[in-house]
Amino acid sequence: MDYASTTPPSRRVLSAMEPFFSKNYANPSAIYSEGTLARSFVENSRRSVARMLGSRADEVVFTGSGTESINLAIIGLFGKVKGNINKPHLIVSSIEHPAVLESARVVRDSGGEVTMLKVNSDGVVSPSDVKAALKQSTFLVSIMQANNEIGSIQPIKEIGRIIREFRSSKTTDSNFPYFHTDSGQSVNYCPVNVNQLGVSLLSLDASKIYGPKGVGILYIKRGMEVEPIIVGGGQEGGIRSGTENVAGIVGMAEALVETSNLRVKESKRLTALRDYCISEILKNFPKAKLNGPVKNRLPNNVNICFTGIDAEFAVIKLNKAGIMCSSGSSCRNLNENSMSYVVSALGRANCAKSSLRFSFGRSTGKSDIDFLVVALKKII
Repeated sequence: MDYASTTPPSRRVLSAMEPFFSKNYANPSAIYSEGTLARSFVENSRRSVARMLGSRADEVVFTGSGTESINLAIIGLFGKVKGNINKPHLIVSSIEHPAVLESARVVRDSGGEVTMLKVNSDGVVSPSDVKAALKQSTFLVSIMQANNEIGSIQPIKEIGRIIREFRSSKTTDSNFPYFHTDSGQSVNYCPVNVNQLGVSLLSLDASKIYGPKGVGILYIKRGMEVEPIIVGGGQEGGIRSGTENVAGIVGMAEALVETSNLRVKESKRLTALRDYCISEILKNFPKAKLNGPVKNRLPNNVNICFTGIDAEFAVIKLNKAGIMCSSGSSCRNLNENSMSYVVSALGRANCAKSSLRFSFGRSTGKSDIDFLVVALKKII
């Protein structure tokens, strides 16, 4: 029950990757036949990803993780604009993934300006707040498509429209501000067509979609320039150096196709499972509270506040009972305390150390929910 943390590679993905570990292992930058064959698989995968995103193939950059994709989008773009904009301005929300928040800190520490938008009690960003925060020096707005802890789905299309209208009304002739979204958690259940969303940059992580770890994607709209944050051999169009992970890239492309094919079916199944889980927990624990929205929520996400418990201790006890779950994001700095800044942002500071996240996946069934409730009764 921690699929938001990571997912197991599917059989289809493993099968697609297998030949590239020991058979087709050549460097795709090599000019001999084995290398050009490896290159052909990388480029076929790029075209496949582009079809899934509704983009052009040359707008897809393969990276080493979702975190790297986010870093490249924010820090890389900042590196390009800081000489052209006086005190470049970045807008993010208070519940973004740590990769976004840490990138924002780099921007601020490097001379930029950062506005962090608050969210409402459901964990949703107000488009009007985005509009009010925009200024002539804004170079980027970064709002995640859906939150990894509480599952709140953001009004990305509306925010994108507001940014486009602001851009067209600017007195200066520039393409700023751009719009970035982290779709790492949402891609399993929400459409990620970049044209429909109205984004200029979009980040994905293979490990969240039943693909391999160590591979990510950054969509960069044609005409944009970002400063590389990893330099060397100039791979990926000079944007991301390093010998391409052919097996991982092939696996990610396969995972994205499979995810897209299963999106509607799995969303319907898991929505019913999610609602059953919430109902059972609140019925058996009258003092428990749901964190995040009731409806506009990822189908696989349940985040519950059990006031007064030590969430990390509960995670350990549940693990002994055979259940994997989380007390917050798995991607937080290991030096940080266990308090959930996302739950705190909802105005529930008293729940920040007492909330558990249960996130479901393709193998989760109703019997797992029943098993969870029995275990919670013993532990809570």
